[in-house]
Amino acid sequence: MSYPSQRTNVLPVINRYGRIACVRDYPFWKACIMALLIWALFLLLPSCASQKSLVNPARIAWIHGSADCQRNQDPPIQVVQLNPSTWILRQNKCVNYEAPFLFLFLGDKKALLMDTGATADSTQFPLYQTVRKLVGQWEQAKGRNVELLVAHTHAHGDHIAADSQFINKPKTTVVGKAVADVASFFNIQTWPTTTGAIDLGNRLIDVIPIPGHDKSSIALYDYQTKLLLSGDSVYPGRLYIRDWQAYTLSMQRLTDFANTHPVSYLLGNHIEMTKTPGLDYATGTTFQPDEQVLPLQTKDLNLLNKTLKNIGNIPRRVVLDRFIITPLKPN
Repeated sequence: MSYPSQRTNVLPVINRYGRIACVRDYPFWKACIMALLIWALFLLLPSCASQKSLVNPARIAWIHGSADCQRNQDPPIQVVQLNPSTWILRQNKCVNYEAPFLFLFLGDKKALLMDTGATADSTQFPLYQTVRKLVGQWEQAKGRNVELLVAHTHAHGDHIAADSQFINKPKTTVVGKAVADVASFFNIQTWPTTTGAIDLGNRLIDVIPIPGHDKSSIALYDYQTKLLLSGDSVYPGRLYIRDWQAYTLSMQRLTDFANTHPVSYLLGNHIEMTKTPGLDYATGTTFQPDEQVLPLQTKDLNLLNKTLKNIGNIPRRVVLDRFIITPLKPN
């Protein structure tokens, strides 16, 4: 009696010299397993390559304002490309001291811009022109057109000011800022306890509700780069908390998510800390020559979550090396 395992095949392999060779009389079942492994590796390669080629945001020399803004020569927007389809933009501190970071993701069908900065005037802050140029160059290189989506990590003024530059522009959708708008657009079934998502075209991004800093605060996880965007909820600066209970629950959910997903970098929207542990720049400063690096890590999120648990239900200010927990009085 013959068995399928005894059937033979010709299996293509890569020999130790890097050349394709064939192994004859290879057991059929082993050939099948090897083929499946090669297929799985093929599927993983694009994701691995995207993450491996990712520029480290900690090594970027960010523009950080000037002691005399009248003499500042930096562009109004610094543009940094992390990989072929991902950008970080930073607003010049001499245009607005908040100097928020914005994020642009490109997929095969859609582009997603997270936040529009702190200045509405397109002369001072030409955000639409900058983003349209980046998207246009990508479209030309790829030979396809995409729709531009504009959404927000939350609804505070320093993250939505330039929305007006995008409204009524062709192939552009500006997502509403209310909780209902955000939940509907990202298909979040139960706010804030379930996760939504958006597919940009072979690029999936999870959307995690994290109210507390703001009612409509969200975090985003990009499966291609493994970047986790945390808005103003977690960043190297003063973590302003309007709703203490909502924030502590949100940080638990975000921590659970980060601990079960590979995270390359945790990126917030500002830098307010100096390189000296626990020391921040004063609110309103337009010159930060010794600022902390932008990215945080999952361990920082775990520390934040543990500290919040230790504080308990009575909010209080706590200074940590890379951020400062700062409760605010409720509205």
